[in-house]
Amino acid sequence: MLFLLALSSNNAQNQEGATWQVSKYDLAVTLPTNATDRNLTAKATISLKNVGRGAGSTATFRINSKAEMTAAQVGEASTSFRKTVVDKLGDLQRFTVTLPASIQPNATTNVTISYHLPVLENNGLTTISPLGSHFLPLSMWYPTPNNPYSPRGADYAPFHLQVTAANGETVVSSGKSSGNGFEQTLNAQPFFVSGTWDLVDGANGISVYLPKDAGASARKRAEELISLTNDAKGFTANLLGNISDAPVRLVAVQRGSGFADGGTVLLDYAAFNRQKIDEATALAVAEAVAKTWLGNATALRGDASGIIREGLTRFIATQFIEKEFGKDAADVQRLRQRTSYVAVAKRDDEPPLAINSPSFPTYFASVPNKGAMIWRLVWREMGDDKFFGVIKSQLQAGKNEGLNLPQLREAFIAQGGDKVKTILTYGFDQVTDTDLLVGLPVLRGTEAVTALRNTGSLPVNVKVVATTDKGEKISSTASVAEKNFGEAVFKTTAKIASVEIDPEKFYPQTDYSNDFAPREITENDWSAAIAASFNRQEFTKAEATARKILVIQPHFDDARVWLGRALLEQNRLDDAEKEFQACFSEKLPAAKTLAWANIGLGEIAVKRNQNAAALKFFDYAVEADAEYASNLAARLERSKIESAPANDDAAKSFFALFDKAVLTARKAEVESYIMPGELTSFVNRLTANQPEQWQTKVLRTELMDANRMTVEVNLTAKLLNKDTSSGTALFILGKTASGWKLAGVDLFEVR
Repeated sequence: MLFLLALSSNNAQNQEGATWQVSKYDLAVTLPTNATDRNLTAKATISLKNVGRGAGSTATFRINSKAEMTAAQVGEASTSFRKTVVDKLGDLQRFTVTLPASIQPNATTNVTISYHLPVLENNGLTTISPLGSHFLPLSMWYPTPNNPYSPRGADYAPFHLQVTAANGETVVSSGKSSGNGFEQTLNAQPFFVSGTWDLVDGANGISVYLPKDAGASARKRAEELISLTNDAKGFTANLLGNISDAPVRLVAVQRGSGFADGGTVLLDYAAFNRQKIDEATALAVAEAVAKTWLGNATALRGDASGIIREGLTRFIATQFIEKEFGKDAADVQRLRQRTSYVAVAKRDDEPPLAINSPSFPTYFASVPNKGAMIWRLVWREMGDDKFFGVIKSQLQAGKNEGLNLPQLREAFIAQGGDKVKTILTYGFDQVTDTDLLVGLPVLRGTEAVTALRNTGSLPVNVKVVATTDKGEKISSTASVAEKNFGEAVFKTTAKIASVEIDPEKFYPQTDYSNDFAPREITENDWSAAIAASFNRQEFTKAEATARKILVIQPHFDDARVWLGRALLEQNRLDDAEKEFQACFSEKLPAAKTLAWANIGLGEIAVKRNQNAAALKFFDYAVEADAEYASNLAARLERSKIESAPANDDAAKSFFALFDKAVLTARKAEVESYIMPGELTSFVNRLTANQPEQWQTKVLRTELMDANRMTVEVNLTAKLLNKDTSSGTALFILGKTASGWKLAGVDLFEVR
């Protein structure tokens, strides 16, 4: 149903006889200069080309539902416009501009829209703040013809962007910059972030925007990321050919991390504070680089382009990780990807890739991950040179008019034949129904034979690996037709302890847990399997499960850190320490692995009465800022042994006044201490419940950058008709011209 709504919304312009494609955006943006103004003011000129079969006398645009249009022009002449409907998908409004003359096929026109966009509450897509603002494409902050939630996706085109920011803030977008202006010659989506940073310039147009006043360790991480980005550029160029060099910017942000387009990547502050580059950051950088070839240098057009933009780039990025960090790191990355995908593979609302779009809740778990697996299958079938040769030639052929999935698909079939056609038809046009099962082998003369089953609609050609009771690995290959049975034959009379089908995990499946015989782990999510026992305090069982997983995948750092935690709970300190230290030896660990390994080492140090060492480990875990649970655990453990933490007098003064304001229960009074656009729900709940007691004791303060401070507190509160509660909270203060303001609540464990 969602797909039909998206398709209907996107085809509205076709009913008028024209299909509009953006040739260029030209945006002039002004941010407010005072805290009471919450409006972005903009003028957008959109160059449109009619790529349809008929003439068009109107042009329909989509924009954020809260935007208010004030004027429209076609060329230099004013024209009328009318709001038509609000799209349910994405909460977008559609408005139609009348063209003074019909635009014939292949002809162009320029439409200029003046508007303002109020931002009532800041979020990950739109923010107006004294600490810095940002407007990302998924917020639909600028007018454009196509709906990003439709199968054909958002509009990408060259753009010129000029931003007038407040208080001398630096503005960052993509493309070549001149002050706060940007000229993007590649196909991209307009966006920007503003703020204050320390700039670290690297080779080949790569730069990092670090948090202001970042320390030496953050600068070291920035240099490592510059080197990683440069390697990713070289790797991708070697596969896909050279493109016009575009600046690459890695930007530290508090919100919006993970977004990347046109060579600019937004990374969380914490990525620069961790002890080494984590796997999610490396993947984000590698994918962003790949997208400059696939989507930016050559535009991707038409339905299901996400299979290329998200799926093919993830495959290429993972191939880069294998080259840069080794096969073990890439195998763990593929494990994470298929774990994410298998969680949605059996859902009733999981559509085939060819009709999936961001309107489906499964899109970001499915399209990048299953897409990468399908492209990897084709790559295995064709070989490296032939596979990337097809992509390279198609990118070159689509340089001017763009590339669509049917074109790329046909090119692969032409080079790869019927086998590739079968893979692509199944992978793109059908839902996943493959489940590969393997049985225990039986002796048949001088051979051991194991039964195989393929429940899916795709014939498979797989490796099957047997492990003898002495640890010897024996491989066999087998072909199993669709929805059929087969067998693998091992030329051995040795006793076989276990068997695994498709150990490289080439095939997308609905269940990976039955790829093993005997089937000792029934969960597809291996981390969840260990956590289930750990959370029930069955620590020996958690240990056993973790060890079984590490036999299969020795470099899966999630399992190793769980193993360390299970051993620590059994008070086996030396064994636990060994596992935690091993986590840091992994070339590309997860951020939460770094956090929990440090927490574990800190707890061990406390048990050994080594509090100074413990504090250092807990500090590292806090700096990793990997997730809520590890951040809370690290701060609580640190507070138990820290005798005299650093406190900023400004924070104490602020909370003394804030506490008094809260007790008035007057919304306006409380809001005077809140950063504009922040914590709207928090303030509403707080004042509505008429606090009878609210006492904040500052425990520890730390500067995040020149304008942000974390404040760890013990809070005691009593709300109307409720019992007194107390506990730990972590507040974020931001510096404004009028002093510190409350800008965020990162932890709140007041019970």
